[in-house]
Amino acid sequence: MQDWLGRTRRESDELALGAVRRLAALLDQDPSAYERGSIVPESWYAILFGPTARQSEIGPDGHPKTGDDFLPPLHNKRRMFAGRRVAFKQPLTVGDTVTRVSTVAKVEPKTGRSGSFTLLTVVHEMSAGGNVAIVEEQDLVYRQMVAGEQKQATRPAATPEPKGDWSVPWTPDTVELFRYSALTFNAHRIHYDLPYAREQEGYPALVINGGLTALMLIEAARPHLPGAIISYDARAMQPLFIGDAVALNGRLSDDTAELWAGGPSGATHYRVGVKVKSG
Repeated sequence: MQDWLGRTRRESDELALGAVRRLAALLDQDPSAYERGSIVPESWYAILFGPTARQSEIGPDGHPKTGDDFLPPLHNKRRMFAGRRVAFKQPLTVGDTVTRVSTVAKVEPKTGRSGSFTLLTVVHEMSAGGNVAIVEEQDLVYRQMVAGEQKQATRPAATPEPKGDWSVPWTPDTVELFRYSALTFNAHRIHYDLPYAREQEGYPALVINGGLTALMLIEAARPHLPGAIISYDARAMQPLFIGDAVALNGRLSDDTAELWAGGPSGATHYRVGVKVKSG
């Protein structure tokens, strides 16, 4: 798999007005507040570059098949989002044409408590108007596919968490999850196909998209931040499920904020560390 290290792919997309307004609506904000040329909140870049694999190139889990000229062959694997590190260099505006150059930075076979897996890290450099706007490092984990009846998804044990400066309740439902998946063109079946999620991947319910959790954490924190976001580091720890009562927590210290999503048991499922522009 080391043969894939350093391979690149170049794509372009438009930060379309309709998509920005639909995301605003999903977040229960006024869609009409955004016009062509409006500055887009930093984390909203997530609606760019939805996968455009042809239908014949989609695997049984809903993700594009691997083993092309960019990604190594990782067939019969469960794809899981592990985390991302993002730096914001300049704001994007509605109507921008954005170019993304993606590079395979790491392909590492590993062994953990749940068996063998492959860690894949891809670096995305996004530019608009000839200038780099966003640099994202994204970590993906590919685990061996295990039949649902042989695997049990377990809830993490609760660990004491210091009280935050704010806590916003959130109970995601199937409509919210569908609208986010539609916006990002995410066809992973664990987000909408309950029999598949239970029987093939062993989850008790539909899984909340990690990108949606990160977005909600940042939106809950935004009123408390003293400046624009210049970077953040997100890490998925345990999945959240439809019907879970989630607490979007955060605390601020000077120009940094620590955000975490607490699940029903009080355990932390997702963390985001944010750095903001001071002054």
